Amino acid sequence: MSALPLVPRPAEIHVDQEAGLSLDASTRIDADPGAAGTEAWLRSELGAATGFAFPPGKGENARIRLSIDPDAGLGAEGYRLIVDGEGAVVIGHDPAGVFYGAQTLRQLLPDRAYRRAPLNGAGGASGEWPLPSVDVTDRPRFGWRGCMLDVARHFMPKHGVLRFIDLMAMHKLNVLHFHLTDDQGWRLEIKRYPRLTEVGAWRRESQVGAGSGAGFDGRPHGGFYTRDDIREIVAYAAARHITVVPEVDVPGHSQAAIAAYPELGEGGRLEVGTEWGVIENVLNVSDATLEFYRNVFDEVMELFPSPYICVGGDECPKGQWRASAAAQARIAEEGLAGEDELQSWFIRRFDAYFAERGRRLLGWDEILEGGLAEGATVLSWRGTEGGIAAAQAGHDVVMCPTRTSYLDYRQSDSEEEPIPVGTLLTLADVYSAEPVPPELLEKGAEHVLGAQVNVWTEHMDSPRAVDFMVFPRLSAFAEVVWGPAERDYREFLPRLEAHLGRLDAVGVEYRPLDGPRPWQKRPGVPGRS
Repeated sequence: MSALPLVPRPAEIHVDQEAGLSLDASTRIDADPGAAGTEAWLRSELGAATGFAFPPGKGENARIRLSIDPDAGLGAEGYRLIVDGEGAVVIGHDPAGVFYGAQTLRQLLPDRAYRRAPLNGAGGASGEWPLPSVDVTDRPRFGWRGCMLDVARHFMPKHGVLRFIDLMAMHKLNVLHFHLTDDQGWRLEIKRYPRLTEVGAWRRESQVGAGSGAGFDGRPHGGFYTRDDIREIVAYAAARHITVVPEVDVPGHSQAAIAAYPELGEGGRLEVGTEWGVIENVLNVSDATLEFYRNVFDEVMELFPSPYICVGGDECPKGQWRASAAAQARIAEEGLAGEDELQSWFIRRFDAYFAERGRRLLGWDEILEGGLAEGATVLSWRGTEGGIAAAQAGHDVVMCPTRTSYLDYRQSDSEEEPIPVGTLLTLADVYSAEPVPPELLEKGAEHVLGAQVNVWTEHMDSPRAVDFMVFPRLSAFAEVVWGPAERDYREFLPRLEAHLGRLDAVGVEYRPLDGPRPWQKRPGVPGRS
């Protein structure tokens, strides 16, 4: 393995001591038609940083060549990158592979290749842009390399989401799980039900901190994405080979929807939630509520071409159903064993509905309780047990256990960590995680689609706070899901330290490896274990 600080680490790389390539104002790019998207992306990104135009070229007069060859033996999303004195060639198994090869090519350049304009006197349009002579053959280990971004608890404006997508693409991640609704906010415009955003997208204040010492900020908070915003986000992500998987949470975590349309709930009129945690208010199980959400999901499927639609299904308290005559009548009518089977019955209605429309239901591992819907894919978050059970039963799973995947969890035991919640999840913990549990090595491993990390934003009230909690742990996770199973944290650290220079150039306010900067702390704001 070379000392080149590439993140995630490629499967195979050979470095030649011969002179490589230097980009300059005469450098042209040639691309197959199927690689045109990467050609446009590369020209835009490198053109901004260098000041060079990178005009189209043909054959020998192009120093950068992008091509697709599904017969090259590279595998899905795989690529080969060759740089020598004659030029740089990226061969991808498919368009995604070409894109990932171009991402690696960019990492071979100086950090200033991640700037949005040339640096006068430090490279600029007249400076040198050297690429070392290398031969890289690379492919991902998993097809699902995801990150869940919660924009319901704290809304992230559209430009922040687009920036986050770029950061995911920089790390060769390919699934943005978009958590759009929860008790504390509804972030997606639904044409048929305008009150979901007119009312449900806004709360009067927000809890600050966690535990018994938490208070409230007294400041309204809200926001939502219009249908055109969503179309833009989805298209922007697709151009970077990222699938946006929407989540509309049912039947729990639905207080914002009930605040907008009280007839959906069991307990009368409510306001949009202002507190964090598991809230008792849940959807009722009437035919009218099912029809309401079928109409919602019709619009969701219109906006999101993702094969997967997430219905949440997690943390659904059963108290209101136990006390509800209508819920108990539904249990009796359907011959269900109790409230757990009632939740399963509710989820199954949407599994069938999605399947009829060529989509697949995705849900947190609580959807296993009371019987798993036939076509469902499970997000295993309460440890690995749910994922193991689902995979052994023949269901696809995505591993995201709290112990290794929850990026809202504290990054050290120091009192200087801002609003420390959950158990300790260090950079090393993320890096050492193994998505395939040993229990599945003999049977079921083929059902592990991959893994994701989850960014719950109760205590991240701005993109700056998201940067601090997510990076550089997301960089470590990228290597877990992209690279080989055998990893060495000591070997990774020097590459990561160099990679931080790229994050600096992009403008990511990551947590330094030795702890938070003074302005990243939140003294006096309580957390919880």
